[in-house]
Amino acid sequence: MKKIAYIAAVAALTSSFAAQARDDRVRFDLEPFLSSGKAKEVLLDVPVYFAGQQHSAIKETWGEVTTSRKTNAFNKSDKEACEWVLLSALKVLQERAKKEGMNAVVNIKSNYKHQEYASAEQFECGAGTFVAGVALKGDIVKL
Repeated sequence: MKKIAYIAAVAALTSSFAAQARDDRVRFDLEPFLSSGKAKEVLLDVPVYFAGQQHSAIKETWGEVTTSRKTNAFNKSDKEACEWVLLSALKVLQERAKKEGMNAVVNIKSNYKHQEYASAEQFECGAGTFVAGVALKGDIVKL
């Protein structure tokens, strides 16, 4: 009888945590964050251009690439966690461009849970109680 009561209590606690879990879609401004010291310290010397941002003429296109990154959001503001995971996702795109012999990433769009959000001013992030995530897709090119 005690075993059944224990199992019921654990099940109730588990379901209450799941009910409280948060998975909000939030948007934050790209500037001035991308020109901040933190971004300059983390990102590579491969220019990134979000959808709608002007860039030089494309000389060669390798193709579209995607990335999805998550980070620990516990005890961080949504903005802090989302900006950190954005840097991680952008760096993956930059590394892929370098690997393929390209020198820029253009037409970057948020693609959280496969729902595209294109903006030259903002990015979209999934912010939860314990985890924040950013998914991006963009074209790696040679300018």
